[in-house]
Amino acid sequence: MQSCNLFSRQNTLVPQRCAKPETRDFPMIESIYVKDFALIDELEVTPGTGLNIITGQTGAGKSILIGALNMILGERADTDTIRHGAQKAVAEALIRVGDDTRIRAVLSDAEVEYREVLILRREIRASASRAFINDTPVPVGILKKVGDLLVDLHGQHDHQLLLREEHHREVVDGLSAVQPHLNSYRAQFDQVAGLRRELQKLQKKEKELLEKQELYRFQLRELETVQPDPHEYAELESEMRLLDNAEELDQKAGLVVSLGSESDANAEDILTAMGNALEDLVRIEEGFESYLQEFNAARISIREAVRYAERYRSNIEFNPQRLEFLRGRQAEIRRIEKKYGKSMEELVAYMDELRENLNLADNYDLEIERLQLRVDEATDQLREKAEILHAARESESARLGEKIVTELRKLGITHAAFQTKVEWLYSNDGWLTIGNRRVSCSEYGGDEVRFYISTNKGEVPKPLSKTASGGEISRIMLALKSILAREQSLPVMIFDEIDTGISGEVAEQVGQTMRALASHCQILAITHQPQIACQAHHHFRVSKQEEGERTITHIQKLEAEEHVREVATLMSGATLSESAVISARELIAKAEMADD
Repeated sequence: MQSCNLFSRQNTLVPQRCAKPETRDFPMIESIYVKDFALIDELEVTPGTGLNIITGQTGAGKSILIGALNMILGERADTDTIRHGAQKAVAEALIRVGDDTRIRAVLSDAEVEYREVLILRREIRASASRAFINDTPVPVGILKKVGDLLVDLHGQHDHQLLLREEHHREVVDGLSAVQPHLNSYRAQFDQVAGLRRELQKLQKKEKELLEKQELYRFQLRELETVQPDPHEYAELESEMRLLDNAEELDQKAGLVVSLGSESDANAEDILTAMGNALEDLVRIEEGFESYLQEFNAARISIREAVRYAERYRSNIEFNPQRLEFLRGRQAEIRRIEKKYGKSMEELVAYMDELRENLNLADNYDLEIERLQLRVDEATDQLREKAEILHAARESESARLGEKIVTELRKLGITHAAFQTKVEWLYSNDGWLTIGNRRVSCSEYGGDEVRFYISTNKGEVPKPLSKTASGGEISRIMLALKSILAREQSLPVMIFDEIDTGISGEVAEQVGQTMRALASHCQILAITHQPQIACQAHHHFRVSKQEEGERTITHIQKLEAEEHVREVATLMSGATLSESAVISARELIAKAEMADD
């Protein structure tokens, strides 16, 4: 018996890895490690390719393992799941994804390093939970996004894609005959959306301009009245300084004239006498020559200053009215600068901006008309592509429904009726006009897709999301995936007790269908039915043991003979009979022969 959990480690939460199994082109869980989660002390299971069957007595902990997987995939974590006495619960999965552009985009947005083998880990403490991808902390929402792309988990819970009506459209759009029409539609939708954004932006700007147009006109009139000049303020300051000091200027200039030439002891007479004396000294002592030259130059300067003061005095303006006008002009400039919060230079530039905006407002109508014409033409092409996509969805959905009914009959739902309704999304504010009615559209088209089913004879099909039971949902998904496996890359499929309410030939057919599907994707399934368990490529048994005062869940990978005996146990119960063993061998041999 090969055990994947009977080991102990010190000071580490990194699981010891079993040998890596053979890889395929589809996602595959290489290992699941759980520590201190509910009844699980510490275990690691390494699923292989193909069909992995998990069996065990009721209450042994099979659903606990699925609960740990749910936690890894980003579902809500309950602190009650932390094992008694432990500080935290840890669940981790290694999933080989290869080169998946969808995963790469999600991780790129989350700034997480992309690897072909992802490590998804969840840690639950009493205070909070933490999520990691490739040892990088991430929001739980990112973990869930990645998990939803990699794993479909089905059973008696609400983590079921078929219960989400938006997934119905994704199923139909994944069909090879629909995908090209969807791609063509999306390209046209992106073009229309871009043009509409451009138009809305232009219309918004026009509206803003129209709302501000009167304000702009008022501001321009006001500024044109003021006529701001970047140089005017300095000129005002200079002229006001002169007018404000005219009386003092006249007094001081008069004093210069009086002392320089008009008073009894004026400077001109004194300097003349001094000049004569210096000339006499030079004739006697040549050393005074240089001083005489400097003195004559100074006397000329003084004489010119007196003459300028005399001329200046005659031109002094005494004009209180002009001074008052200049003061008012200065106050007006200060007011306009304060009102607009701009300097005179900035006000001149703002006037040019106002004139430009007013001119633009006059030209917007023509530009909007041209852009609206482009939007209308592109929208008409979008309508045509939406109608083509709608028709493709209807025709392919009908074919898909026929195939699903055939598969469901094999799986024990003998009176199944399956319909797909593809209905236009009518809305008064829709972009498209279909048959004289407005239709809303998105990047996915202008319609919605819903699956309807009836599992009982004579019943009218009703919405699948509100009608089918958990067991039926699992079989419907199994039938659907069996059909889609020929066209699409499938995620890991996990079926939690898909055998609810079935037995005998139906259970055998379910098992055969699962084994065939497992050639296209990895499957993990919990079952109580020997007809399903016998189809396993890899068989794991979950058991519960009491160790001292504690109860611990273990999981063991079964060798070939143990696989036979476990299937026989499912057939005969706790008391294993030889006939049950023989029957189990026959079932297993029959399953293996079907692969040939």
